[in-house]
Parts: sequence; C-alpha cells; structure tokens
Amino acid sequence: MHIGDLDVHVTVSDRRRTVRLTVERDATLTVAAPPETGEADLVKAIAAKRQWVYAKLRERAETGTLRSPREFVTGEGFPYLGRSYRLLLVGEAERPVRLHRGRLELRRDCADGSTDDATRHLVRWYRQVGEPWLRKRIGPWALRMEVDVAGPHVLPLGYRWGSCTAQGKLNIHWATMQLSPDLVDYVLVHELAHVRHPRHDETFWHAVERSMPDFAARRTRLRLAGPALWLPDATSP
Repeated sequence: MHIGDLDVHVTVSDRRRTVRLTVERDATLTVAAPPETGEADLVKAIAAKRQWVYAKLRERAETGTLRSPREFVTGEGFPYLGRSYRLLLVGEAERPVRLHRGRLELRRDCADGSTDDATRHLVRWYRQVGEPWLRKRIGPWALRMEVDVAGPHVLPLGYRWGSCTAQGKLNIHWATMQLSPDLVDYVLVHELAHVRHPRHDETFWHAVERSMPDFAARRTRLRLAGPALWLPDATSP
C-alpha cells in the first residue's frame, strides 16, 4: 500500500486480532492485520501512528549503519557471543563448521560452491550451538521471572530477535548468538516478559525492569549493535 509518502508492506495473519505496525531494522514498514481488516481501517491505523513512524525512521537513519557483506575467505570475521572470530578454510574436517582454537573453521568444499551453500552451513552452525547455550542461559531468568518456557528454538525470524507465546513457546533468532551475552540476556528477559504481558504496555516494561534494572541501557546498545551483525538477505533453516 502507498499511504502518502509511506510505502507499507501488508501481511494478513489469522493469528492477529489487531493491526500491528512495525518499522523493521532495515527501515521498511510492515503491517500485520487480521483477515477481516478493510483498506480504510488499515489507512486509519497507520495514519494514527504516522508521527511514531517518522520518529522510528529518523532513529533508524541516525543509528543504523550499512550492513557490511561478509566473504567466505580465510581471515574474514564473524561474530559469536560478542567476539569476532576469524574464518579459517580447512581442507578436511568431520563437520562443515566448528569453532576451534580461536578460529571459526569452515570446510573448504562448503565455501568453494555458491555463497548460498556457505551461508546455509554457517547459519546451521549458529543454530546448533545456540540451542544448548540458550537452554542453560535461560534457566535462571525463567526462575527469577516465575515463568515456564518450552525451548528455546533457534530459527530464522526475519527482523525479530525473538518471540514468545502466552503458553511459553520461545523462539530466538539465530543471529542473536552474535551478540554479547549480556545483550542476549536482554532478548531473553524481553521475550520471557511476554508470557504474562503480550503487549508492550506499562506492565510489560515494569516486568522487564524488575528482572533487569538496567534494561534501557541494554536496549539502546542492542539497537546500535544490530545493524553491524551478519544477517544475509536470505537464509535457509
């Protein structure tokens, strides 16, 4: 849809009960709406949040940086838990990717093909190492916040860091494993708060603050860190 000077990508979801407007990390504007929502209702909902949209777009322009592409060559840096590890292409290895002696090893036959092949192997590695690490990390936070969760499951989630349902089904974006542990903790606490508080209202932020008093500083750092992470345009599970 084109509404004034705004280009809006609209998706229809049976799970939505209200219109949800999101300014993504790449500054695109998306709307998720229930199936019965008419065009006039969408225009009204977006117009009501126009000033908020412009503020978010300015924020993206001020804090965002161009996401630098990565090459699958020896010496290229890839982040993991807040540190940059240099890639090392190796001739023989049991696994396509592993972290070994301070280097992120990628088997050469996985890099000699298409970029998509190398991307798939590396994304799979982030997912494989992410799930056991996050399971250990989330336990104390879930206990502190008195919630039960299933997972977490590490998945491609577009431009969302994570999601959590009222039933405690927790999903975390694989790219989260590139963040420093204290920022991963913020993502976890944010999603755990959604078990009891589905909306980003005052009670939600109070729940986050009770468990993490410095959440605002971490949230700011997360916003600044996001654009610098490796996030290919298209990734396969």
